[in-house]
Amino acid sequence: MIDRHAHFLLPEYVAAAERAGHLRPDGMSRWPEWSVRRHLAAMDAAGTEKAVLSVPSPGVHFGDDFRAQVLSRRMNEAAAELARAHPGRFGFYASLPLPDVEGAVAETGYAYDVLHADGVVLLSNAGGQYPGDPSWEPLWRTLNDRSATVLLHPTSPPQWRQVALDRPRAMIEFPFDIARALADLALTGVLTRHPDVQVNVVDGELLAPLARRIERLSGMTMPPVCPAGGSGYCCAVA
Repeated sequence: MIDRHAHFLLPEYVAAAERAGHLRPDGMSRWPEWSVRRHLAAMDAAGTEKAVLSVPSPGVHFGDDFRAQVLSRRMNEAAAELARAHPGRFGFYASLPLPDVEGAVAETGYAYDVLHADGVVLLSNAGGQYPGDPSWEPLWRTLNDRSATVLLHPTSPPQWRQVALDRPRAMIEFPFDIARALADLALTGVLTRHPDVQVNVVDGELLAPLARRIERLSGMTMPPVCPAGGSGYCCAVA
């Protein structure tokens, strides 16, 4: 079994997030503790052969493009080192410094060509920009050219203070924001223009009922959502 939704943390990442005000990440009580030893032990207990690591929400961009570039590079190199140190047990999805599209394109190239990433992780929105934003088109072209795998992972919506009401955003807001992001990809034509990108969706419970509603109101056909490991535009993995 391969776990494609597996997060890892480094102390320097948590420190950077806390400096940016993320003391309770996405409304949770605290940052979890992570170690490679505990992660491997949990994998063995669950019968998981391999985990594809990624940085969790809120990602690597805390308001400054340059610092986001540095942090994404550090986390990607750390993930690649874990994969080298534990062959066959770890892969990784590279973090990108979005909404800095130019930096994201550069980091995609480095992650694939130098670090041999399994794909990239995109949050459902980046600073309030959703992935169908026209400014992201150069990144989607790059990902399509590489037949990339994208882990589309939820994060807090831009208006979370008004809607979450101090509840953990993973409780309600994550499934809605991931549905909003995938609908944006479909309605803006990103998935049609870039058919060689495979998008794996986390927290996609709302996609099926919303797809029928979107089809009815927009007149378009939503792309299929297939089981994990399947083919097509999107694979719901969690």
